[in-house]
Amino acid sequence: MLDEQAKKTMLRKIPHALYICGVKDGEEVNGFTASWVMQASFAPPLVVNCVKADSTSHAMIKASGVFALSVLEDGQKDLAQNFFKPLRRVGNKFEDIEFYPGPETGCPIIKDTLGYVECNVISAVEHGDHTVFVGEVIGAGIHREGDALLLSTTGWNYGG
Repeated sequence: MLDEQAKKTMLRKIPHALYICGVKDGEEVNGFTASWVMQASFAPPLVVNCVKADSTSHAMIKASGVFALSVLEDGQKDLAQNFFKPLRRVGNKFEDIEFYPGPETGCPIIKDTLGYVECNVISAVEHGDHTVFVGEVIGAGIHREGDALLLSTTGWNYGG
């Protein structure tokens, strides 16, 4: 029998950085704070991005087949918080955020971050309440040096 509290405690010990995942579908853009992200292969360069299945961004990724990850810097908790809000409740999350379209995908990339990767979705596993999108990295850029913002340093829990 699964010990629910032990499961929750142990799964929350898996370290996660925080990213803003920029998505687009046609002219429409959106973004959300992502934490279930990891590198999955060197050749070809692959990343895994797990996205809540009932979200606006999920539908946009499925429709367009692309996404971008802007890597947040330690201390950018407020920026991460801005992108936790559902689009349907708050409208344009990018209204006060300086961003530019990724050169490879056109997905929004936040200028005030450590850098980014752009990905073409090459596979998806749709089980549970999140879809595992496997993206091939087709573009990348560095904005500045620094340490990534970790979920554990924010005091938030997303997992378990």
